[in-house]
Amino acid sequence: MVYSMLAAAVVLMHAAFVLFAVFGGLWTWVWRRAAYLHVPALLWAAWVEFSGAICPLTYLEVWLRERAGEAGYRGGFIEHYVLRALYPPDLTRSIQLGLGALLVVFNLAVYWAAARRPRR
Repeated sequence: MVYSMLAAAVVLMHAAFVLFAVFGGLWTWVWRRAAYLHVPALLWAAWVEFSGAICPLTYLEVWLRERAGEAGYRGGFIEHYVLRALYPPDLTRSIQLGLGALLVVFNLAVYWAAARRPRR
């Protein structure tokens, strides 16, 4: 039971990280120093997408699920949770590269717009 709860906590933390990596740049509109937190997260998320690597949080979640007697899964967090809702069941390399490109382009646009805003 404890392992199962820890696995669920890792899923929530992983989802929060993904949301922060995608949309955290918007936080810089309110607090410019948020970029010090967001840029490393963005770089990590982009590296995972472009390299095809699997985030260590995925391995941790699967390990915890196996310890809880539950079935683990193959592939990454995005493939297992996000793509099931948004895309066909199989994550292709081109989809993964597209997600990485969207991540970078969206955040570059956010940072560009934030930099052009006058300081308060």
